[in-house]
Amino acid sequence: MGRTRLTSGEHAAANLGSPTGLRAERVSRTAGGALVLDGVTIAPRPGTLTGLLGPNGSGKSTLLRVLAGVLTPDAGVVTLDGDPLNTVPRRALARRLAVVEQHADTQVDLTVAEAVRLGRVPHRRAWSPATGDDEEAVRSALTRTGLTGHAHRTWRTLSGGERQRVQLARALAQEPRELLLDEPTNHLDIQHQLDLLTLISGLRLTCVMALHDLNLAAMHCDQVVVLHEGRVVAAGPVEGVLTEQLVADVYGVRASVSRPGPDGRPHIRFLGTVLSRG
Repeated sequence: MGRTRLTSGEHAAANLGSPTGLRAERVSRTAGGALVLDGVTIAPRPGTLTGLLGPNGSGKSTLLRVLAGVLTPDAGVVTLDGDPLNTVPRRALARRLAVVEQHADTQVDLTVAEAVRLGRVPHRRAWSPATGDDEEAVRSALTRTGLTGHAHRTWRTLSGGERQRVQLARALAQEPRELLLDEPTNHLDIQHQLDLLTLISGLRLTCVMALHDLNLAAMHCDQVVVLHEGRVVAAGPVEGVLTEQLVADVYGVRASVSRPGPDGRPHIRFLGTVLSRG
């Protein structure tokens, strides 16, 4: 496979944002002796939705976990408003940053309302009862995710898509400024995919979201960062990054990219021919 001809990914990603907010600078991470992230820099602009794209195994989920502080980089640094993430108190970080995992489960059969109420834990002292603000945040999160009518259902009665919406509602109840999402449209039908991404893109939070679907990314993201083999190979506004050449270089697939709407956002039609990687 030929190297992508786009602008250097490291410099493109570094130009996405500013020193404020969440930022990863030249982070690397190995797993099982393999280099999963290789010098990745990403600085999403505050209040925008950044799509994290790339083939399976490109490092998207690992990068999200590094940004969340769940994994420590072997090299480089993740900062929040200029402070290294590992120096930010865990409670303060939990009030500021929320994560929606790709897969979630619980050993306790909580109700939907109880699961969403867990998002308020960082805002309360130990053993203190829920406040009026806590309950209002839970009600708002249930309403925004269309779960008000499911509040008393138990976790084990929910479909995969419903569980995903509960996870998002829990994150919204947390009232974060940064939101990290790993494939949030998994298990959702087309209508609920569009509804969920419309909700996320309208949050005005700093969101970083891993996605497989390039057309969903083109429709909803303000900018995208493309990973391949653990490196950033392209980053910037969707209309400049999602090109036929990039799809060929990164995914090994021929595609036709059109821009039918007045906003110039691309629509990608895959032609089904896998290019030679020789």
